[in-house]
Amino acid sequence: MNYWPLLAVAVVVIGFLKRWNPVLVVMASALVAGVSAGMSIERILGEIGSGFTKNRYLLIIILTLPVLGALERAGLREHAQQWIARKKSLSPGRLMTVYLAVRQAAAAAGLTSLGGQAQTVRPLLAPMAEGSAQATHGEIGPETRAKLRAMSAATDNVGLFFGEDIFLAFGAVLLIQGIYAENGLAMEPLHIAVWGIPTALLAFAIHAWRLRRFDRQLPKIIAEEKQQERTSHD
Repeated sequence: MNYWPLLAVAVVVIGFLKRWNPVLVVMASALVAGVSAGMSIERILGEIGSGFTKNRYLLIIILTLPVLGALERAGLREHAQQWIARKKSLSPGRLMTVYLAVRQAAAAAGLTSLGGQAQTVRPLLAPMAEGSAQATHGEIGPETRAKLRAMSAATDNVGLFFGEDIFLAFGAVLLIQGIYAENGLAMEPLHIAVWGIPTALLAFAIHAWRLRRFDRQLPKIIAEEKQQERTSHD
């Protein structure tokens, strides 16, 4: 067995420890692994190009994260909080219910990348929920912020999970069809997607009720946290 390609691991470790450019480090490790395995430069470049074309959908994530980082540095979170704070009637629960409806409808149409934890929840939904809570109940503490962020993330998960099952070209729908076909039950993807609608509607209703209950519990959560802060200071 040829162990020389393991040098690529050392290149990655050293590159990240030295905080060199990650793209250059990964490319260098690929070249080291290929050369150590006896591959020609032409073949190495061909393998890299082949891997890129097979996984080009990852560009959506790779290109999104730097853009979001630049927007956050420019004050996206602060602007979102300030904008939502002016909407006095929009509570955190109502805000997240609206997002749940949009997220679930978009996922049902196959637009699963329209939202997401990194793309929408962290830079927009969670800061807007915090701003709404502050506008309604005054200053909030770290524990309340954590609960708001957790509920925002959960809202995105519920909307995506139960919405995408309605989209007939979604992988899970095709997987269900394949399992039924293996057991002698022929089903069309459209039928499976249609029967996912009642589940999606029920999931929406249950989570919307949870958000409404969260709105009612929020003043108590904030009051208890302030009481704990006063007790710790005393």
